[in-house]
Formats: sequence, C-alpha cells, structure tokens
Amino acid sequence: MACDIWSNAQKDYFSANDYVHMSRLVTINDIARELNTTPATVSRALNNHRSISEEKKKLIVETAERLNYRRNSIASSLRLGHTKVLGVIIPSAEINFFGRVVHGIENHAAKNGYNVLIFQSNEMRSYEVRGIETLLSARVDGIMVSIAKDTADYSHFLMAKKSKTPIIFFDRVNNDLGINSVMVNDYQGAFMATEHLIQQGYKRIAHISGPSHIKIFNDRLKGYMGALQANNIKVDFDLTVQGDVSVEAGREAMERLLAFDNLPDAVFAVEDFTALGAMKVLKEHNVNIPQDFGVIGFANEGFCEHISPTLSTMDQQTAQMGMEAFDLMLAQIEDKNSGKAERRTVVLDPLPVFRESSARLKFLGANK
Repeated sequence: MACDIWSNAQKDYFSANDYVHMSRLVTINDIARELNTTPATVSRALNNHRSISEEKKKLIVETAERLNYRRNSIASSLRLGHTKVLGVIIPSAEINFFGRVVHGIENHAAKNGYNVLIFQSNEMRSYEVRGIETLLSARVDGIMVSIAKDTADYSHFLMAKKSKTPIIFFDRVNNDLGINSVMVNDYQGAFMATEHLIQQGYKRIAHISGPSHIKIFNDRLKGYMGALQANNIKVDFDLTVQGDVSVEAGREAMERLLAFDNLPDAVFAVEDFTALGAMKVLKEHNVNIPQDFGVIGFANEGFCEHISPTLSTMDQQTAQMGMEAFDLMLAQIEDKNSGKAERRTVVLDPLPVFRESSARLKFLGANK
C-alpha cells in the first residue's frame, strides 16, 4: 500500500474534523463551524474586538490554536492597502557585495515591520523582467533593484513606475528614468584608486572596464581618466580594455595587456572579480605583484583579504547602502500615501582599502 495512504487505525486517532484540518489550511469558516457560530464573530474575536466577551474570545482563540489556524496576513494586509513586504532584485547572489547590501536592507526592514522577498536576475534582463512582474503580482509595497549588466532596455522599470508601486535603484542605477536611487560616488572611487597607483610609482596604468551602458562602470572609467589627467599623464586608450565583470573577463583582458610591446605596470579593475582574474594571469606569467605590477579593484569583496597578495580595493559601504536604500524606500512609500512626489538621490563616499597588491613603496622600502 502506498505510504501516503492512512490506515484506519491512524484515522481513528483523529476526529473527522481534525483530519480535514490537517489536509488543508484552516480558515475562519472552519473555526465558526467547529463552535457553531458565525465567521464574523470569529474574525472579531481574533482581532480582539470589544463587542465579543472575554470568555468567547478565549474559547475562539483556544479553538484556533487547536486547529492550527494561521492568519492570512497577506489577505489582511491587502484589505488595509499594503502588504508590509518589499521586493529586492539583485544581479547575483554569488557576489558578496549584493548579499551585504541585502543584509542591511533586511535588518532595517525587520525593525520597521517589513518582510523582504529577494529575486536574483542572474545578470539577465529577461530574469529581471520576470522579477518585476512577479513582485508586482505579489502586491509588494515597493521594489528595490540593482540593474543587471545585460539590461539596456529599461521599459520594465517604467512599467513598474506607471503602476504606482514605489521603486528605487541601488548601486547600479539609471538617472534618466526619474527613479530614486542610492549609489556610491563611483567617479571619486575610481579617481582615488588610480591616483593611489600613481602615488605608488606606477607609470603605465591600465583599466579593465565593464559594460559601458551601465552608469557605475562608465563613471569608473571617467574617474580613471580623470586621475591620469589630473596627474599630467596622457590617457592611452590602448590601455583601456572592456570586460563584462567576471573573473574570466579579467583573465582575457590581462592576457591582451601582457601582449603589448610597451607593457603596463599596473591595472585598475572595474571590480574585484575582474581584478582577481587579472592577478591569476599575472601569477601564471611569473609577474611579481606589487613590485613589478600593481593591482587594485573595486567593491571590497570578501575574498580580497584572503588571497595572496591581498587585494587593494575601494569599499562601497554596503551596510550603509542597505540602510539608505530602505530609508529611501520608506520615504517613497510615505510620499505615495501623502500624495507627494519628491525626487531623491543618495550618494555615498567610497572608502579606500589599500592592501598588498598595490603597496609598491612599502615593498621596495622593506627590501632596501
């Protein structure tokens, strides 16, 4: 006999009503039938309405607990016009940066009585569109998004905006859509990273960039060029190689750079995984880091301090970004309820984290 068929002895252990309640979700109607009362009376008792006597309330609450009743909080919230649920769409759960931002969002959401639904776009627009549609169908109170690198058509965000559901961007943003956002000052971070390499004595500094249609990667390219110009170094566009934000992109770009007759002696990578790929190739070619070649990334991923040499990078204040993203969303929800429409953009300062991979002066000083 199949294992999911109950024996008569097992069925006799429970009352007929209990058996029904175990096989499906218990409703207010079930409690009302059990007590021979009305669903309205049960509802008022469970909501502690003053029209129901304390004795009746106690009986109804005890019966609800015995039948394993679970309040449908989503249905209740919808009747009130909100769900207290927020949606968050991230490009990849494998990137520690996004996990830390989400952690910051969740911490502040919980303190304010909100739950969070997380959707991963896998860096693809099609998944991102599906995420927007799913979250809108779930009637979330707001959606927070970091744009996938594959996304060049932003019509799904305009659809969400048109639906009157509050939406904000964090980290990867688009300023042309009129959507509130939280970001780090990517130009400033790239400028600081490149200037640090210059100050360490590197002369031919390359840059491995990201997809140019994504604002943060474009800003980092501009910051790299700005630092060179500010230090009277001519921008050599042969030293800028576009990647797609991955270890493999870093590997491929570094192989190209090492094939030049006039080799670079340092690289500012658009983010840490790209920097990691570049470092792997340098090691395979027996290039000494940092004495012969400097490397710096962007994001301060968790692995940066655990590889050898440790990776210099720019920290994006992930916990602060998560908190600011939630606060911005909460303000937008309140604006929606009050009829306001104030545009807000929060820009955080990047924090330099200079480690071994760019510490040329320290290395040379220690070996005099």
